[in-house]
Amino acid sequence: MCGQSTFALLPVVIALAACSRATPVSAPPPPPEVSVVSVQRGAVPVTIELPGRTNAYRVAQVRARVDGIVLERDFAEGSDVKARQRLYKIDPAPYQAALDSAQAALQKAQANLVAMDAQAERYKKLVEANFMSRQGYDNAVAAQGQAAADVAAARASIRTATINLGYTDVAAPITGRVGASAVTEGAYVQSSTATLMTTIQQIDPIYIDLNESSVQGLKLRHDIAGGKIRVTGPNQATVAVTLEDGTEYPIAGALQFTDITVDPSTGSVTVRAIVRNPNHVLLPGMFVRARVNAGVDDNALLVPQAGVTHNAQGQPTALVVGADSKVSVRAIEAARTFGTNWVVDGGLNEGEKVIVSGVQKVRPGMLVHAVDVQAVPASSQAQTASAR
Repeated sequence: MCGQSTFALLPVVIALAACSRATPVSAPPPPPEVSVVSVQRGAVPVTIELPGRTNAYRVAQVRARVDGIVLERDFAEGSDVKARQRLYKIDPAPYQAALDSAQAALQKAQANLVAMDAQAERYKKLVEANFMSRQGYDNAVAAQGQAAADVAAARASIRTATINLGYTDVAAPITGRVGASAVTEGAYVQSSTATLMTTIQQIDPIYIDLNESSVQGLKLRHDIAGGKIRVTGPNQATVAVTLEDGTEYPIAGALQFTDITVDPSTGSVTVRAIVRNPNHVLLPGMFVRARVNAGVDDNALLVPQAGVTHNAQGQPTALVVGADSKVSVRAIEAARTFGTNWVVDGGLNEGEKVIVSGVQKVRPGMLVHAVDVQAVPASSQAQTASAR
């Protein structure tokens, strides 16, 4: 009975042994392979994007400096005029008469001075010979001085009359483009109210007044003072201008100065740049955007753009492979790009390895096989940017 049971179980044991030999134990899969780039430092230009408006380099309001009737207008509205070019002619007749009167008064005063000089000389001899009183001589000397003063006053009157006569030729005070005429021939202008006759604006070169937030300006000054940003030299920062239609203005400008007063209503300060405008493309009052190249950050941390993503809150993040080959996620500070890289202001250290390829295959905490790839040098990107 027992022997039969043993023979009956024997096929089952043999089958189980065969199954154990046919199904080997599977090995764990290898860690996924990812490409990483080491975080490097490089020199990055510091640029600031600012809005602004154009303003004329010089503005001159041409106003009447004497009273009179406008006889002629010697320019075409909207044309270019030169400094000291005559624009209007005011009736000179009253001022010519005043000059003639002043010249006649001078001749009279000079003739009187000759007589007073002779009289004083005669009285001097008489006093020395005791033929007249000292008082008479003193009166003659006083009259001589009064005659000399009358000559000086007449000469001053001539100068005043000459100046007023010159003001009847209304000349351009600066070189520029003249606007619309505010008066016509036959109009009466007055010096007491300084009648506006026209306006001249010089727009080559032209100013661009930009608005920079006080916080942004404060950070820039701190970075320069701390040596983080190297400024090329006083008033040497360049300015690239973008027009209202999005086109780039072909001529770069230069930074002039930063105002020291903060507008309390906007919290901004004015940054002024100057740009050449030979073809008068830029007109006063135009809205523009300007990119100010404020300096160079020699120690900026650079991470390829492929290695930076954004979380649900919109914060930039990067996947970092540690020394133990495990993946960790980092929240970083990166507000601007340079070439193909993000400029990182915080959250990463130099030399750390950031995943740039294979991000979809990994998650934080996983073991990975990291393969180093070469990042584009910052110097090459700078040359490419400058070539553009």
